[in-house]
Amino acid sequence: KLRPDVIFIKGGFVGVPVGLSAAVRHLPFVTHDSDAIPGLANRIIGRWARLHAVALPKEVYSYSPARTVTVGVPIQGDFKPVSPALMKEYKTKLGLESYDRVLFITGGGLGAQRLNADVVKILPELLEADPSLAVVHGAGRPHEAILNQKYDTTIAASQRSRVVVKGFISDLYVYSGAADVIITRAGATNLAEFAVQGKACILVPNPQLTGGHQIKNAAALADQDAVVVVTEADLKHNPALLKLQVERLLNDEAARSGLGANLAKFAHLTATHDLAVLL
Repeated sequence: KLRPDVIFIKGGFVGVPVGLSAAVRHLPFVTHDSDAIPGLANRIIGRWARLHAVALPKEVYSYSPARTVTVGVPIQGDFKPVSPALMKEYKTKLGLESYDRVLFITGGGLGAQRLNADVVKILPELLEADPSLAVVHGAGRPHEAILNQKYDTTIAASQRSRVVVKGFISDLYVYSGAADVIITRAGATNLAEFAVQGKACILVPNPQLTGGHQIKNAAALADQDAVVVVTEADLKHNPALLKLQVERLLNDEAARSGLGANLAKFAHLTATHDLAVLL
């Protein structure tokens, strides 16, 4: 009925009937993929797309190179490159300015139960080894209470004040910007945000998501020495591996800077603008 001049399809099941209808009516549409592996919806309708806008270098994708354009992932404008001065400002805003190092853990808005459990195992030893370490754990609302209870019983009372558990974080850029090291899943939007900030990230990709796209996201960045990847399978065989990687980065400023600089190469500060121009 609308007969639009162009249609933008981000993916998801609702994009399939829209894309097929557009193809039948010869209406141009553009798809966008945030992950290294295109979603099923975009794979179904992709043959009729006028252009494929993608997050990573187009060589990562199986789309026709002539019709593929790398634009990055549109993110909130609050995310920007973090200088030492800005990092200090963020730490002060969070009341963490007295700590030399900050570790931030996030499993996404809803949290990540298995990631939370892996972190709980290593934090007591990390805090014991580094008296100037503060930890902010973005647990996700469903896990906030139980995670606080676990920390109350596993962390010494003298160190408990150095661990802050947040159920929901609206100003994520402040927390990630204040961090020296971030432990996170491998979701495309978070990776795009942390790339803009140039952060040292340890990824624990979720292996249970359809298509294994987080594993592919992590691998594409690890191949360029832009992140450290610790898989859930690795942790089953060696639970201490995550702690060792965190300690290594916290104690090696050059390694942190190198990872952050390499991840920043994947940042697209003008992604929103470029996608709008493309449309």
